[in-house]
This record gives sequence, C-alpha cells and structure tokens, in this order.
Amino acid sequence: QVQLVESGGGLVQPGGSLRLSCAASGMIFSLNTMAWYREGPEKQRELVASISTGGSTNYAASVEGRFTISRDNDKNEAYLQMNELEPGDTAVYYCNADINKDPRWGRGTRVTVSS
Repeated sequence: QVQLVESGGGLVQPGGSLRLSCAASGMIFSLNTMAWYREGPEKQRELVASISTGGSTNYAASVEGRFTISRDNDKNEAYLQMNELEPGDTAVYYCNADINKDPRWGRGTRVTVSS
C-alpha cells in the first residue's frame, strides 16, 4: 500500500522558519512530480510549490523567495523549507505526489504562524 506521510508542522512566530518533510512508502515503481499544497482557514486548497524528478521547481507567487522545495530521490522524500513565515501562511500543508502514475495525497501537517 502506497502512502505519503508529512511531518514538521507546528507553531512558529512570524518571521520564523519551519521545514516540512514528506515521505513516500510502499510499492513504488515510479515517483514523478512531488508538490506541496496548503489549505488555510476558509480558503481553498492551493499549490505552494512543486518539483519534478529532475529538480525543476515551481512556486506560488506568495511564497517565492521565502520557501524552497527540494527532494531526495533515493529516499523518496520531499521537503519544504519555509522561511520568513507570515500569519497568512497558516494552513494545513499537504504533500502530493505522482506515484505509479496515480496522484496521491498525504493527510497533512498543520502550520500555525502566530505571536
């Protein structure tokens, strides 16, 4: 059974940093684009950042320059380094990955930015 598990969320003050991790496990034959989405209070889920197998990245305008997505293909993991966090970044962050040509979602990890 294939699954994605996120970790690293928590409470942080404005201006602080967090690093999220996403681990894919199970019967994985192919792992292509990995991405982070978020769903803030009373907001729709939105794409935060994505990364291809080859390392090409894409960011939402609201996080460009503050967040960095990366991956370790040997470990089947993706990461999201979040710096200069703002209250508007408060959300549940979800990992998404194309695994065996099927889109998969993790259960999410909550990030709260508050003083």
